[in-house]
Amino acid sequence: MNRALSTLKLFFLVLIAVPSGTVLAQDLPPGEFQYEILDQRDRPADHFTQGLFFDGERWLESSGLYGRSWLAEYTDPGGQPVKRKWLAANRFAEGLAVFGDQVFLLTYRAGEVQVYDRNTLKLLHTRDYQGEGWGLTSNDQQLIMSNGSDELTFRDPTDFRVIRQLKVHGGNERWTRLNELEYAHGLIWANIWMDSRVIAIDPQSGRVKGVLDLQQLLRKSLGARRDVDAVANGIAWDQARNGLWVTGKYWPALYLIRPQGLGFELPAPAANQLR
Repeated sequence: MNRALSTLKLFFLVLIAVPSGTVLAQDLPPGEFQYEILDQRDRPADHFTQGLFFDGERWLESSGLYGRSWLAEYTDPGGQPVKRKWLAANRFAEGLAVFGDQVFLLTYRAGEVQVYDRNTLKLLHTRDYQGEGWGLTSNDQQLIMSNGSDELTFRDPTDFRVIRQLKVHGGNERWTRLNELEYAHGLIWANIWMDSRVIAIDPQSGRVKGVLDLQQLLRKSLGARRDVDAVANGIAWDQARNGLWVTGKYWPALYLIRPQGLGFELPAPAANQLR
């Protein structure tokens, strides 16, 4: 049988196997996760937050804009940074990720990832990449990067080469403008630029499994103030408290939330873990 006839036969087999009107799983709109607010931390309202990370004791944050970009470490997000590195005026800081004893910091349009020592924030070296850099996280094996499109790129931490690419899909919506990323409980959590939603992505299939809408927190944080740039951005996993710290650009607070309806429940922390 030639290739054309084989393709035609397969097409009709699919038509027979999927009855008319059947909605495939990948076309179903992802469910909306509810969440409870566990905690709030005040902080300065001048951070143009691009990347956020929390290891249980230390916070790492990157703030963007040309001539104003920095990478900083905090023990208290409302206090002064313990360490801060200012970027060159022609570098726009974007997302960050921790891998082992190194911090990887993306730049917006320079095609450069900067690699720092995690303990000293000393710049170790840089690696080049094609296109724009937006968000970055790690699954403890690879780095996962967004570039403002609907695709995520898995990269080798040793040389930043591309391992694989993943198209994000689901619910007949094009999930573009993917921004800051966090990896937690086997899911990739992603901010969407200029959108109050955070989406949870299956790292194998790319399917969006659920949505967190932070509109309530945006209004809570900004009050009557309106700023087109004050969008939701910044996600950090708190392992001890089983929740996500979320914030936004120019938001004066961080919020610890615990998603619900994941298909598995996140256990509440033990009493000795509360703080």
